[in-house]
Amino acid sequence: MTEAAAELPPPPEQVGTVFGDRSEAVLRYAELLADAGVRRGLIGPREVPRLWERHLLNCAVLSEVIDEEVSVCDVGSGAGLPGIPLALARPDLRITLLEPLLRRTMFLEEVVKLLGMTNVTVERGRAEEMMGKLPAVDVVTARAVAPLERLAGWGLPLLRPHGEMAVLKGDTAEQELKAARAALSRLGAVDARVVQVGEGIVDPLSTVVRVLVGESPGGVRAATRRAKAARAHRTPRGGNGGRRRR
Repeated sequence: MTEAAAELPPPPEQVGTVFGDRSEAVLRYAELLADAGVRRGLIGPREVPRLWERHLLNCAVLSEVIDEEVSVCDVGSGAGLPGIPLALARPDLRITLLEPLLRRTMFLEEVVKLLGMTNVTVERGRAEEMMGKLPAVDVVTARAVAPLERLAGWGLPLLRPHGEMAVLKGDTAEQELKAARAALSRLGAVDARVVQVGEGIVDPLSTVVRVLVGESPGGVRAATRRAKAARAHRTPRGGNGGRRRR
């Protein structure tokens, strides 16, 4: 075990409250982040002493705004934040970790296999290129990926109608949302708000921007792309443009 891993503090009591019988699994994940995660450049060594409060618990409390037994795509998952803590806290969720970089997807696949996470799959790709390649999901999550307006352009088209994007943001959440409202409307959003979660678990509370879409996730452009993809995958019947000769 590396020096960085040795600096990992013991888990606080809130870990048991949030993760229950999966507390041992999240401890193993924390050790992997503190060791291999640091060596591979997925997190900085200075993050190890504050791994529990700033990263693992901070991400897990996102579960407070996610319904039961829904599908989730974690965009730009990186080292698995927030997707892996969310999956460990909520085994009822079906979570896809979407990450474009090979070294990160390799780490994610190792973690998922080691922890026996049957509710998690790993996909390599850029979110803006995955519409039509991945099944549409109920919820898109992200953390520290991009400004809200750009992130919405990548994430909202991945949703099912009436789905939701729930992303962890910092102190600038309200300003980002204000600046992005016009773009969100064009992308099919029908409601957007900032909420705080994690009362009694994390201090300060985790800040989440929630964006609800209507019938057309991603707006007109995404709808056009979906229709084009559907036509491309449609199998002609009768071998003559779908018509049968009599």
